[in-house]
Parts: sequence; structure tokens; C-alpha cells
Amino acid sequence: MSRFRLIKALLGPLLRVLLRPQVEGAERIPGSGPVILAGNHLTFIDSMVLPLVTDRQVFFIGKDEYVKGRSLKGRFMAWFFTGVGMIPVDRDGGRGGVAALMTGRRILEEGRIFGIYPEGTRSPDGRLYRGRTGIARLALMTGAPVVPFAMIGTDAFQPGGKGLPRPAPGRRIAVRFGEPLDFTRYEGMDRDRYVLRAVTDEVMSEVMRLSGQEYVDVYATKAKAA
Repeated sequence: MSRFRLIKALLGPLLRVLLRPQVEGAERIPGSGPVILAGNHLTFIDSMVLPLVTDRQVFFIGKDEYVKGRSLKGRFMAWFFTGVGMIPVDRDGGRGGVAALMTGRRILEEGRIFGIYPEGTRSPDGRLYRGRTGIARLALMTGAPVVPFAMIGTDAFQPGGKGLPRPAPGRRIAVRFGEPLDFTRYEGMDRDRYVLRAVTDEVMSEVMRLSGQEYVDVYATKAKAA
């Protein structure tokens, strides 16, 4: 049994008891071949929930600090996140964005699933913020379909994105997957900034529809810095 399957077997039942996730549209994720999962990002546990509600393993970029801890908690986090598919990258460095993009491209060219939060960071207030065009570049460079998804209610279990998840009586989370989006009509146009913005905005429009969030046409990082 792979570590991914072992983690799902061990933590999947616990997740269902604590969070009672309602999963909608998971059958829309292609059963084989490269796929980009693109969705909103409300809180830290989004990256724990997503890999545990999909049949195929989802690979995603994560901060390398998550796997550097030497305490018991740090070692467990490293074991868990690398087991479910996190690929640690130093995103704070000047080449962090390029490294993340190239890593995503490699995963897709291997025929796997790559998960990405186009907002680039957690929402500071529960609203959906402008997407960054890395998602569009990946789709156009690889020809992979984009399956939009929405996390709903995870921030109620972990407000502020920090600390341990806590019970939220009477509440449950939902993960909704939309229909795959095909952008192969833009093949060879991955350096056209207008095309990249149009593709990104189409993806974010679907995420907004699935999540029901209010949309803000500003980057989340800029909103946090204000």
C-alpha cells in the first residue's frame, strides 16, 4: 500500500467524523491523464481535505517550511504532506514562482493531477480574489483540462487559517467540483497576456459560481498588505 493510500485509510474516517464533508461532482475529475484542479483557498486545512476526497492522488506545491520541522509535530506534518502529494518549494525566493510553475508542468506531463489555488494565498476575509495567471500558463503549456473546485465552510473549522481545527456544531464542509474546462483552443498562446488573463478569469468565474463567494477584482496579497 502506498503512503497516500495508507493516509487515506487512516485519516479518511476521522475526516468524515470531524468535518462531515459533502463531496459533489467528484466524478467530473477524469480518471486518467493530466488534470489541473483549481479552486478557492479559505484556510490551511483545505490542503488536507482536498487530497482525502479524491480517488486519484493530487500533487500540489507547498512551503518547504512545512517539512523542515524536527519536533514530533513537524515530523508528522512532513510525513503527512509529502505522503498526500505536497512538493516542497521555497516560494519566498526570487525563483519561487518559476520553480512552482515548472514543477506543476512536470507533474502534468507525467499524466498526474496538479492542484493549485489561483489566488496564490488564503483569502483574508472569505471573499474570492483575483486569480494569478500561472494557472492559465500551465493549462496552455500542457493542454491539461482544468477542473474548478470550491471549498465551502472549511474556515468555520479553522478560523484565520491557524491553530488546530475545532468543532463547529451544526456545520459541515462541502467540496464541489465543476465540469472540466478545455482551453486547447489557445494552444501556443501561453505568452499572450490577454489570453492568459481571459483563461484565468474564466476559471475564477467557475470557482465563484461553485463557491457562492463574493468576487473582488484585486489580488489577495495586495488586500492583505493594505
